[in-house]
Amino acid sequence: MLMCRDLAMIASDYIDGELGTAGKLSVKMHLMMCGNCRSFIGNLRASTELLKAHTSGTVDEEFVRHVDERVAAALDAKERGDDQT
Repeated sequence: MLMCRDLAMIASDYIDGELGTAGKLSVKMHLMMCGNCRSFIGNLRASTELLKAHTSGTVDEEFVRHVDERVAAALDAKERGDDQT
C-alpha cells in the first residue's frame, strides 16, 4: 500500500495526470483512507491553480522539486513522531 511519504513524492505527477493506471489507482485508494493526504492533494491543487493564475505559465522545476522534497521530509518526520513544524 502507498504510504503518505510515497504519495507526497508523486503528488505533482498525480495532479498533472502523468501517472499510469496502477499509479492513479494506488493514489486514489490511499486518498480514500487518509484525510491528511486528501487535504494535502487539495492544497497542492489549489496552490498549482494559484500559481498558474498569477504567473506566465512556466514554473521553475527546481523550485517545485524543492517543495516536493520538503513536503516529503515533513511527512516522514511526522510519521517518525519528530514533527517540529
